[in-house]
Amino acid sequence: MDKLEIKASFSVDDAGTITGLAWPFGSPDRVGDLIEKGAFNPAAAMPVLYEHDATKVIGVWEAITETDAGLEVKGRLFLDSVPLAREVHALVKRGKAGGLSIGFRATETKTRPDGNRTIVALDLAEISIVANPCHPDARILTVKSAGGAAQPPKENHMEAELQNKTETKADPVIDAKALDALKAEVNARLVKIEAKSNRPLAANTNHPTGENDNIEVKAFADFLRGTELDRKALTVATDAPGYILAPEDRSGEFLRNLVEFSPVRSIADVRSTGSHTIMLPKRLSVTNAKWKGETVASEASEPTFDQMELSIKEMTTHVDIGNWLIEDATHDVEAEVRLALAEDFAAKEGIAFVNGSLALEPKGFMTDAGIVEFDNGHAADIDPDALIALMYALPAVYRNRGTWAMNGTTLAAIRKLKDAHGNYLWQPSYQAGQPETILGRPVVELVDMADIAADAEPIIFGDFKAGYRIYDRIELAVRPNPYLLATEGLVRFHARRRVGAGVVRTDAFRKLKMAAA
Repeated sequence: MDKLEIKASFSVDDAGTITGLAWPFGSPDRVGDLIEKGAFNPAAAMPVLYEHDATKVIGVWEAITETDAGLEVKGRLFLDSVPLAREVHALVKRGKAGGLSIGFRATETKTRPDGNRTIVALDLAEISIVANPCHPDARILTVKSAGGAAQPPKENHMEAELQNKTETKADPVIDAKALDALKAEVNARLVKIEAKSNRPLAANTNHPTGENDNIEVKAFADFLRGTELDRKALTVATDAPGYILAPEDRSGEFLRNLVEFSPVRSIADVRSTGSHTIMLPKRLSVTNAKWKGETVASEASEPTFDQMELSIKEMTTHVDIGNWLIEDATHDVEAEVRLALAEDFAAKEGIAFVNGSLALEPKGFMTDAGIVEFDNGHAADIDPDALIALMYALPAVYRNRGTWAMNGTTLAAIRKLKDAHGNYLWQPSYQAGQPETILGRPVVELVDMADIAADAEPIIFGDFKAGYRIYDRIELAVRPNPYLLATEGLVRFHARRRVGAGVVRTDAFRKLKMAAA
């Protein structure tokens, strides 16, 4: 399968319409590649991407044409509807950007005497605005504002340079000894890179597969390995086009606080709702049928009903991040902020599902007074017989679907318990994906459950699917506000979540209390 090649040159667009030279003919790029006139096979129109990211569409290329100068493009940005397009436009106006980058698959190439490629035919896949140009002459020529006046971007005079260019750069000549030295250096660096690639890398949560996606480092490693993927995001020494400078080594890992998440959602009944409150009808009693003789009159009976209410609660916070940190960091700071918020919200939600008792929180199952407590018979040590009695005190319909829940400290104590025949109550799982069990029923570790102590309730057993319900109203929403603290140079990230929860069937649970009978 052909791999997508990416030729990068720094470029950004303006409000309204931009024109530029996506690829110039007649001179090689920084790594020696030439593209001949007639090689391009472009589509009629293409989206304007930012940094070759298909999720970051900031405009549309409306005209893509081959001329004697190169591949000329004309397009417009979605400034009215896409905030990122406005940010990129601002960079152009400040002279911070001005090059274009093409992504393509080469279908026919030939090798020149100096060992570099000439690309004869290719399929153009996309044209992007990027942060690191490969070909210095692939630049935006004019930037037209909404008012219609065309002007070159600040600090960008490539249009005049291209018009005045009359010579084609000669292919570079490298001394044989210098070439041998270069090969030796490349081989040595390749050994180091391969050694690093065998080390475990930090997962990238923004990537669909969790893969580390440092474009600069990948481009360098792929170039040395001779693969077809080439993002051309490397730095090249000006005195020798063949000498490629390695990007500095950066850590691909954020130092994150370890947050243990509560798995209540995996065992409870989770639903969605479109309202701020949920009314659940509840039957309190059944009918009272009786056996009777042939001529005996039937006695009337009727069940009694009630209803319970679950309210949706809201959790919020905000984070202020400096513009400089967002702009200059080598990692995606916004993604890290979102990850931190997700961890915090998940941890707080887990605590509420177990022990929530305040009016502003979802109701936790351990604080529900309607669940029957079962005395352990001892205030400090768990009695194996008490666990057996608690389990069988639950109605069979719930017992057969029941799950044990406790924290790690309690689970460690139970792992040491044996029945009267010397068999451990706890049994490990011998099959991948299957939970460990206590008395034949699965056990889930909840970090927010109480420890073993006098009068504490460290264990609950029951059918969580039938007895505990979670209603999601609004998923975790993180919205950046770049305007509120703009004068202080900060961006505020607002985060909020709406969810409700509560016990809907108290008879589906039993709690173990550390107390004498």
